[in-house]
Amino acid sequence: MYRQKYIFLLPGLLVLVAVILFPLIFTIRVSFSSWDVYNPGLNNAGGAMYARLWDDSRYWEALWRLSLLSLSTVLIQYVLGFALALLVWRDIAARRFLRVLFLVPMMTTPVVMSVIWRTIFHESLGPLNPILEALGIGAQPWLSQATHAFAAVMIVEIWQWTPFMFLLLLAGLLSLPSEPFLAARVDGAGPVRTFLSVTFPMMGAISVGAILIRAIEASKIMETVYVLTSGGPGTATETVSYYIYIRGMRDFQIGYAAALSLTYLVIMAVALTLIAKALIRLMVREARA
Repeated sequence: MYRQKYIFLLPGLLVLVAVILFPLIFTIRVSFSSWDVYNPGLNNAGGAMYARLWDDSRYWEALWRLSLLSLSTVLIQYVLGFALALLVWRDIAARRFLRVLFLVPMMTTPVVMSVIWRTIFHESLGPLNPILEALGIGAQPWLSQATHAFAAVMIVEIWQWTPFMFLLLLAGLLSLPSEPFLAARVDGAGPVRTFLSVTFPMMGAISVGAILIRAIEASKIMETVYVLTSGGPGTATETVSYYIYIRGMRDFQIGYAAALSLTYLVIMAVALTLIAKALIRLMVREARA
């Protein structure tokens, strides 16, 4: 009877192997080959693909660009999501309507929203530049200048995924016990003091989870860059995922793309682990203290 329970786990384990382990093992094997449009197949190239990527400045620039983009957008999403969650957490008018309204950007697919934002950012036909001109700011080269294009990608990412952060943090706020807030009110604590001493510390574990989930997703930014800027102008908005797509699907350098993917996987796993430990130390342990 004790052994029979493993039989019932077998279908799930087989699916896990088929969906996760087999593609990973196959990618590792491909990364040690020089599979490309001229040499199709799994030959043995040793570590030539990994040696090649160390001198690929475009890859490391894309990794640095992705790190800056993901960290900045996740931080802004957390601040805005927390503010919106606090807003509708209180008993205010139209609270239910606002909850639904704030989730609208997340309900649409990234590709569709990127197409809409590309139209908005269009320098001659889009509605954004006329509004800026009416305000006296002047038209901006949103998609043709490097800094503006990077800012445009950030705006789209923040606009679409702040609702996700809002949803997680609102769920956390609704789950908080009421006793600490009653005690703070009895002690005469104002809204700011209550937030700093009660609300924010109690939200530490939930905040860490929300930030990590968004950081993992932000590290794979692809659709927004592909539709909005195609990595341009030049390579100003090119992320690692988009660069791997170019090498693998456009240039058909399958072996090199596999090596890039695995290296990126290892770097992200280490980086996210360090970020998680730092956040737990900063937000959770201090809250318990």
